[in-house]
Amino acid sequence: MAEIKKIKPSLPKGTRDFLPEEVARRNYIFDTIKSVFRKYGFQQIDTPAFERLETLTGKYGEEGDRLLFKILNSGDYLKDAPDAELQSKNSAAITKHIAEKGLRYDLTVPLARYVVQHQEHLAFPFKRFHIGPVWRADRPQKGRYQEFYQCDADVIGSTSLINEVELTQIYVEVFKKLGIKVIVEINNRKILKGIAEYFGAGHRFEEFTTIIDKIDKIGNEGAAKELNEKGISNSGGIDLSQFRDAWDSWDIIESGLNTYFNEVSGISEDSRKGIQELLDVGRKHFKFGEDVIFNPYLARGIGYYTGTIWEVKPIGIQMGSLGGGGRYDNLTEMFGGRDMSGVGISFGIERIYDVMEELKLFPAELGETTKVLFVHFDDLSESYAFEQLQKVRAADIASEIYPGRKKLDKQMNYANDKKIPFVIVIGGDEMASGKLSLKNMATGEQEKLTIEEIISKLKK
Repeated sequence: MAEIKKIKPSLPKGTRDFLPEEVARRNYIFDTIKSVFRKYGFQQIDTPAFERLETLTGKYGEEGDRLLFKILNSGDYLKDAPDAELQSKNSAAITKHIAEKGLRYDLTVPLARYVVQHQEHLAFPFKRFHIGPVWRADRPQKGRYQEFYQCDADVIGSTSLINEVELTQIYVEVFKKLGIKVIVEINNRKILKGIAEYFGAGHRFEEFTTIIDKIDKIGNEGAAKELNEKGISNSGGIDLSQFRDAWDSWDIIESGLNTYFNEVSGISEDSRKGIQELLDVGRKHFKFGEDVIFNPYLARGIGYYTGTIWEVKPIGIQMGSLGGGGRYDNLTEMFGGRDMSGVGISFGIERIYDVMEELKLFPAELGETTKVLFVHFDDLSESYAFEQLQKVRAADIASEIYPGRKKLDKQMNYANDKKIPFVIVIGGDEMASGKLSLKNMATGEQEKLTIEEIISKLKK
């Protein structure tokens, strides 16, 4: 018999295992978010972990295409690859011959494909949420993984700003339920376009946005320096201390932005329209400054955003954004579908988990999987305990029996390791009297009860 080669167990870089307690905590976050999504009428969907490569490529820019995980074709994947291209070692040219599929990069492009493919069976506006893993071949580092979960909610096929209002409300409600103090920053890409036009940079808006998107990391001065070094403005130097006013109310935002935009010529009507969209979302529905604030330099550098944009920042803890999203148009057109506007938000599950763990916000009972453990001394008491276990499970109480013959302290240690709150000890006396010993593992208190009394107590 051939010798089996021993392999040291390890994970691919950028991936993680989750222990039972971590899974319970992550499910607590997922379940909290799902409950709010459903409350607002969103329905859950799912899509395959991988898509056709042609579905994914060209949707995330050159950098995104580079980070796509490609899946080799089944079988002899080199058989259709031309010799000349194999010899050239041009990976981009070879890929189309050896890989037809790729792991999904996000949940938004699969959504656009899904809507176009199934539009005859969907009720519009289509309100969907989707929670699942995505993959990016990025360099792993602290807080950044190659496999991670996204948690999205989107409305497709409606231009009504009521959708923006409700998505903002969802952000506020979810984080209150989780116990995390946050501020929801809001802006409108049309307003940002107006600010670029104010600085004479409207003709290079994408470059302007890319740099503005880094303002939290490099500050006003750093961003202004980079903008000026690239010569993005055609009207002199850019001073980003402007538009950093004390935006204390929606009325001040209205008057302040209109004052700025009236100072110069060349501000488009579409940019001015962004002011009214922002006010329509915020003024009638949110008290400014409590949960929602205006950030004129919030950019959300994803190129397909066209209207309202959000970012959620935690208060009192050093952490990046916990969520973000925005209004987008024409996303379905890339798959030949009719023009359908959409708007959506996403939650950063990994960061939310880290914040809740640091602030100790997870409920203590999340680690419980079993309510009560039966322990025993010999084959006879094990058989009796197994009969009583069936009665407890019939009452829908999570319960288990320690399997096999072990010393009592070993069985008790098992209960402690699994954080099982109650133990039923069964020996000769218990079998004779029908009164079982129920021990509270937290207090050490022990009492003799019938199985019916124990069931009643555990249900309470």
